Amino acid sequence: MNHDITFLTLFLLGFFGGTHCIGMCGGLSSAFALQLPPHINRFWLILLLNTGRISSYTAIGLMLGLIGQVGVSLDQTRVLQNILYTAANLLLLFLGLYLSGISSLAAKIEKIGKPIWRNLNPILNRLLPIKSIPACLAVGILWGWLPCGLVYSASLYALGSGSAATGGLYMLAFALGTLPNLLAIGIFSLQLKKIMQNRYIRLCTGLSVSLWALWKLAVLWL
Repeated sequence: MNHDITFLTLFLLGFFGGTHCIGMCGGLSSAFALQLPPHINRFWLILLLNTGRISSYTAIGLMLGLIGQVGVSLDQTRVLQNILYTAANLLLLFLGLYLSGISSLAAKIEKIGKPIWRNLNPILNRLLPIKSIPACLAVGILWGWLPCGLVYSASLYALGSGSAATGGLYMLAFALGTLPNLLAIGIFSLQLKKIMQNRYIRLCTGLSVSLWALWKLAVLWL
């Protein structure tokens, strides 16, 4: 894989998946923001929430990259990486169709992570409402494990990277792409939500993601 292109792909996936982020995480982000202690600067606490979320994404990338590294070291071919790369882009294709309102298949895929979230959600509830800076960071870390098709797609790239360090950097690139939208929804929740839920914006964004996935598949296999 061309790592520079993959970093860009994952950053853009996070950024242009903003309509999905607002649907999945916008409510949580707004709720967290409303619960923040009034005596502490709201912007910095929202940034801290997202720092925790980004750290979880990066940790997921490190773990999956390490698993992929062991697999690649045992199998000296690129077959496994190509399979994972293909799966990641197929999932990305379906996510684009989901964002555009054409297909709901990706929503069913997101249910895979619900068992993990069921175990983490009670811990999250005990930390709410947020009353301190450490609790804010902990909430952000738990938030990073919320079931999300965009995260699953990026995770497959990390798994296929064949390296713990590269897997972590892949997920970091994806996380940084999501940051502008989720910072904005935490600060301007109502205004941004109306814009991102616009039918035509969702359609254009979703189709752009799907076309990007098709191009990546074409480059790999044609």
